[in-house]
Amino acid sequence: RESTLFRDVLATTPAVARVPGCPDWSGADLLWHLTEVQRFWAEVVRTRPAAPAEDAPAPVRPAAYDDLLALFDQHSAALLEQLRGTDPAEPAWTWSSEQTVGFTYRRQALEALVHRVDAEQAAGVVTPIDPALAADGVLEALDVMYGGTPPWGRFAGGGEHVRVDCTDTGDRVWVELGRFTGTDPRTGTSYDEPDIGVVADPGRAPDAVVAGPAALLLTWLWRRPDPD
Repeated sequence: RESTLFRDVLATTPAVARVPGCPDWSGADLLWHLTEVQRFWAEVVRTRPAAPAEDAPAPVRPAAYDDLLALFDQHSAALLEQLRGTDPAEPAWTWSSEQTVGFTYRRQALEALVHRVDAEQAAGVVTPIDPALAADGVLEALDVMYGGTPPWGRFAGGGEHVRVDCTDTGDRVWVELGRFTGTDPRTGTSYDEPDIGVVADPGRAPDAVVAGPAALLLTWLWRRPDPD
Protein backbone atom coordinates (compact mmCIF):
# COMPACT_ATOMS: atom_id res chain seq x y z
CA ARG A 1 0.00 0.00 0.00
CA GLU A 2 2.68 2.52 0.98
CA SER A 3 4.84 1.67 -2.04
CA THR A 4 1.84 2.06 -4.34
CA LEU A 5 0.91 5.44 -2.87
CA PHE A 6 4.55 6.53 -3.18
CA ARG A 7 4.73 5.46 -6.82
CA ASP A 8 1.35 6.92 -7.79
CA VAL A 9 2.09 10.39 -6.48
CA LEU A 10 5.54 10.51 -8.08
CA ALA A 11 4.11 9.36 -11.42
CA THR A 12 2.22 12.66 -11.62
CA THR A 13 4.88 14.87 -10.00
CA PRO A 14 7.59 16.65 -12.02
CA ALA A 15 10.92 14.82 -11.78
CA VAL A 16 12.59 18.08 -10.71
CA ALA A 17 10.18 18.79 -7.82
CA ARG A 18 12.08 19.45 -4.60
CA VAL A 19 11.60 17.17 -1.58
CA PRO A 20 11.16 19.25 1.61
CA GLY A 21 12.23 16.41 3.93
CA CYS A 22 15.43 15.86 1.90
CA PRO A 23 16.21 19.32 0.49
CA ASP A 24 19.05 18.13 -1.74
CA TRP A 25 16.77 15.65 -3.53
CA SER A 26 14.45 16.00 -6.49
CA GLY A 27 11.46 13.77 -7.05
CA ALA A 28 13.62 11.66 -9.36
CA ASP A 29 16.28 11.32 -6.64
CA LEU A 30 13.64 10.18 -4.15
CA LEU A 31 12.29 7.63 -6.62
CA TRP A 32 15.78 6.27 -7.29
CA HIS A 33 16.53 6.05 -3.56
CA LEU A 34 13.54 3.85 -2.74
CA THR A 35 14.19 1.80 -5.87
CA GLU A 36 17.70 1.03 -4.61
CA VAL A 37 16.48 0.34 -1.08
CA GLN A 38 13.76 -2.09 -2.13
CA ARG A 39 16.11 -3.83 -4.61
CA PHE A 40 18.67 -4.31 -1.80
CA TRP A 41 16.23 -5.76 0.72
CA ALA A 42 14.60 -8.04 -1.84
CA GLU A 43 18.07 -9.49 -2.40
CA VAL A 44 18.70 -9.78 1.35
CA VAL A 45 15.54 -11.86 1.78
CA ARG A 46 16.23 -13.90 -1.37
CA THR A 47 19.76 -14.88 -0.29
CA ARG A 48 18.95 -15.29 3.43
CA PRO A 49 20.54 -15.93 5.84
CA ALA A 50 23.82 -14.91 4.19
CA ALA A 51 24.88 -11.28 4.36
CA PRO A 52 24.71 -9.36 1.07
CA ALA A 53 27.84 -9.57 -1.07
CA GLU A 54 30.03 -6.51 -0.56
CA ASP A 55 31.28 -6.64 -4.16
CA ALA A 56 27.86 -6.90 -5.79
CA PRO A 57 27.58 -4.64 -8.85
CA ALA A 58 25.69 -1.40 -8.26
CA PRO A 59 22.51 -0.89 -10.28
CA VAL A 60 22.53 1.69 -13.07
CA ARG A 61 20.20 4.65 -12.71
CA PRO A 62 18.06 5.21 -15.80
CA ALA A 63 18.23 8.67 -17.33
CA ALA A 64 14.55 8.82 -18.35
CA TYR A 65 11.94 9.31 -15.62
CA ASP A 66 9.53 6.79 -17.18
CA ASP A 67 12.31 4.18 -17.15
CA LEU A 68 12.99 5.00 -13.51
CA LEU A 69 9.32 4.44 -12.68
CA ALA A 70 9.41 1.11 -14.50
CA LEU A 71 12.53 0.04 -12.60
CA PHE A 72 10.87 0.93 -9.30
CA ASP A 73 7.89 -1.22 -10.27
CA GLN A 74 10.23 -4.13 -10.98
CA HIS A 75 12.17 -3.99 -7.73
CA SER A 76 9.17 -3.16 -5.55
CA ALA A 77 7.32 -6.17 -6.97
CA ALA A 78 10.38 -8.34 -6.29
CA LEU A 79 10.48 -7.22 -2.65
CA LEU A 80 6.79 -7.96 -2.18
CA GLU A 81 7.20 -11.36 -3.80
CA GLN A 82 10.07 -12.28 -1.48
CA LEU A 83 8.21 -11.12 1.64
CA ARG A 84 4.93 -12.81 0.74
CA GLY A 85 6.66 -16.15 0.35
CA THR A 86 8.70 -16.02 3.54
CA ASP A 87 7.98 -16.60 7.23
CA PRO A 88 8.94 -13.42 9.14
CA ALA A 89 10.59 -15.61 11.80
CA GLU A 90 13.15 -17.01 9.36
CA PRO A 91 16.75 -15.91 9.99
CA ALA A 92 18.14 -13.26 7.67
CA TRP A 93 20.93 -10.69 7.71
CA THR A 94 20.10 -7.15 8.83
CA TRP A 95 22.17 -4.25 10.10
CA SER A 96 20.23 -4.50 13.39
CA SER A 97 20.52 -6.87 16.33
CA GLU A 98 17.28 -8.47 15.08
CA GLN A 99 18.38 -11.00 12.46
CA THR A 100 15.06 -12.09 10.97
CA VAL A 101 12.99 -11.48 7.87
CA GLY A 102 10.50 -9.77 10.18
CA PHE A 103 12.92 -6.87 10.52
CA THR A 104 12.69 -6.31 6.76
CA TYR A 105 8.88 -6.56 6.83
CA ARG A 106 8.68 -3.83 9.44
CA ARG A 107 11.55 -1.60 8.28
CA GLN A 108 10.47 -1.55 4.65
CA ALA A 109 6.82 -0.83 5.45
CA LEU A 110 7.97 2.17 7.47
CA GLU A 111 10.64 3.17 4.94
CA ALA A 112 7.98 3.27 2.23
CA LEU A 113 5.62 5.20 4.51
CA VAL A 114 8.13 7.94 5.34
CA HIS A 115 9.16 8.31 1.69
CA ARG A 116 5.50 8.33 0.66
CA VAL A 117 5.19 11.37 2.93
CA ASP A 118 8.25 12.84 1.19
CA ALA A 119 6.65 12.31 -2.21
CA GLU A 120 3.37 13.87 -1.11
CA GLN A 121 5.12 16.86 0.41
CA ALA A 122 7.01 17.35 -2.87
CA ALA A 123 3.70 17.21 -4.73
CA GLY A 124 1.81 19.35 -2.23
CA VAL A 125 -0.78 16.70 -1.42
CA VAL A 126 -1.79 14.95 1.80
CA THR A 127 -3.43 11.56 2.25
CA PRO A 128 -4.19 9.76 5.53
CA ILE A 129 -1.60 7.63 7.34
CA ASP A 130 -2.72 4.39 8.97
CA PRO A 131 -2.63 5.08 12.74
CA ALA A 132 -1.55 1.55 13.72
CA LEU A 133 1.37 1.57 11.29
CA ALA A 134 2.34 5.07 12.41
CA ALA A 135 2.25 4.04 16.09
CA ASP A 136 4.58 1.13 15.35
CA GLY A 137 6.75 3.61 13.47
CA VAL A 138 6.97 5.81 16.55
CA LEU A 139 8.21 2.84 18.58
CA GLU A 140 10.68 1.82 15.86
CA ALA A 141 12.06 5.34 15.47
CA LEU A 142 12.74 5.60 19.20
CA ASP A 143 13.82 2.02 19.86
CA VAL A 144 15.73 1.11 16.69
CA MET A 145 16.60 4.21 14.67
CA TYR A 146 17.46 6.66 17.48
CA GLY A 147 18.00 4.17 20.30
CA GLY A 148 19.30 0.64 20.42
CA THR A 149 22.71 -0.44 21.73
CA PRO A 150 25.10 -2.67 19.74
CA PRO A 151 26.81 -5.54 21.59
CA TRP A 152 30.09 -3.62 21.80
CA GLY A 153 28.51 -0.50 23.35
CA ARG A 154 26.85 0.53 26.58
CA PHE A 155 23.88 2.75 27.31
CA ALA A 156 23.79 4.36 30.76
CA GLY A 157 20.47 5.92 31.69
CA GLY A 158 20.51 9.23 33.49
CA GLY A 159 17.20 8.81 35.31
CA GLU A 160 15.23 11.33 33.23
CA HIS A 161 12.20 9.91 31.42
CA VAL A 162 10.05 11.12 28.55
CA ARG A 163 6.72 9.46 27.77
CA VAL A 164 5.57 9.58 24.15
CA ASP A 165 1.79 9.19 23.85
CA CYS A 166 -0.05 8.32 20.63
CA THR A 167 -3.35 9.96 21.48
CA ASP A 168 -5.37 8.22 18.76
CA THR A 169 -4.19 4.64 19.33
CA GLY A 170 -3.47 4.62 23.06
CA ASP A 171 0.13 3.47 22.54
CA ARG A 172 2.74 4.82 24.95
CA VAL A 173 6.52 4.62 24.72
CA TRP A 174 8.80 5.41 27.65
CA VAL A 175 12.25 6.77 26.81
CA GLU A 176 15.13 7.32 29.22
CA LEU A 177 17.75 9.93 28.45
CA GLY A 178 21.36 8.90 28.95
CA ARG A 179 24.75 8.36 27.28
CA PHE A 180 26.12 5.86 24.83
CA THR A 181 29.76 4.79 25.08
CA GLY A 182 31.82 2.18 23.28
CA THR A 183 34.31 1.52 20.50
CA ASP A 184 33.20 -0.03 17.22
CA PRO A 185 35.53 -3.02 16.63
CA ARG A 186 35.08 -2.77 12.85
CA THR A 187 36.18 0.84 12.48
CA GLY A 188 37.96 1.64 15.76
CA THR A 189 35.66 4.65 16.23
CA SER A 190 34.97 5.50 19.88
CA TYR A 191 31.71 7.06 21.06
CA ASP A 192 30.73 9.03 24.15
CA GLU A 193 27.56 10.96 23.38
CA PRO A 194 23.99 11.64 24.49
CA ASP A 195 21.55 8.88 23.62
CA ILE A 196 18.13 7.47 24.44
CA GLY A 197 16.84 4.07 25.39
CA VAL A 198 13.29 2.71 25.30
CA VAL A 199 12.45 1.35 28.75
CA ALA A 200 9.55 -0.16 30.63
CA ASP A 201 7.20 2.10 32.58
CA PRO A 202 9.36 3.19 35.55
CA GLY A 203 6.33 3.49 37.78
CA ARG A 204 6.56 7.22 38.35
CA ALA A 205 5.52 10.43 36.64
CA PRO A 206 7.49 11.29 33.50
CA ASP A 207 9.77 14.32 33.43
CA ALA A 208 8.17 15.31 30.12
CA VAL A 209 5.40 14.11 27.84
CA VAL A 210 5.22 14.38 24.06
CA ALA A 211 1.68 13.67 22.87
CA GLY A 212 -0.22 13.73 19.61
CA PRO A 213 -1.78 11.58 16.90
CA ALA A 214 0.55 8.78 15.85
CA ALA A 215 0.98 10.06 12.29
CA LEU A 216 2.06 13.51 13.46
CA LEU A 217 4.43 12.05 16.04
CA LEU A 218 6.00 9.81 13.40
CA THR A 219 6.53 12.58 10.87
CA TRP A 220 7.87 14.84 13.63
CA LEU A 221 10.39 12.20 14.72
CA TRP A 222 11.51 11.80 11.09
CA ARG A 223 11.71 15.58 10.64
CA ARG A 224 8.90 15.63 8.09
CA PRO A 225 6.45 17.68 10.15
CA ASP A 226 3.07 18.80 8.96
CA PRO A 227 3.57 22.45 7.91
CA ASP A 228 0.47 23.37 9.93
